Amino acid sequence: MTDLTHPSIHSAKSNDADGVSAVLTALVAAGKRTKPADIAFALDHYIAHPDTIRCSVAVDQNGTILGFQSLKLAIDGNIYDVTPGWGIIGTHIHPEAARRGVGRALFVATCDAARAAGIAKIDATIGEANAEGLAYYSAMGFATYRRMKGAVCKCFDPHVSRIS
Repeated sequence: MTDLTHPSIHSAKSNDADGVSAVLTALVAAGKRTKPADIAFALDHYIAHPDTIRCSVAVDQNGTILGFQSLKLAIDGNIYDVTPGWGIIGTHIHPEAARRGVGRALFVATCDAARAAGIAKIDATIGEANAEGLAYYSAMGFATYRRMKGAVCKCFDPHVSRIS
């Protein structure tokens, strides 16, 4: 991984699944993730999921995916019990790229996609023990609006709040 200060951001395509999987695999190896990390999961759960509004990837100058951010439409009965019609965000940054602005760059693209899709609010449901995730979403302007067993639910209004 090289220049992390100005990653290129684009909407994920099916040929990005291996790079997305590599990020997830690195998170598993670092003890920051326990869910699947294989290429099929990356494609089915993030890139080509039917509820995906946008999945953005951050890429360095060598074409390596540094991280990605998923924005899905909350539908009735979603696993996070998020209000239908809101967005549900997930952020995954390679451990070697953490705390270098990759997440902030991804969030700009996600906010643009949320506004274009008419999303009223974005939910981030974060494990209560995930100090990095809680700090990231707070830094992006998310505010706690409820708690679930083992998780903190934060909310962001993309039409009022601006990130740059």
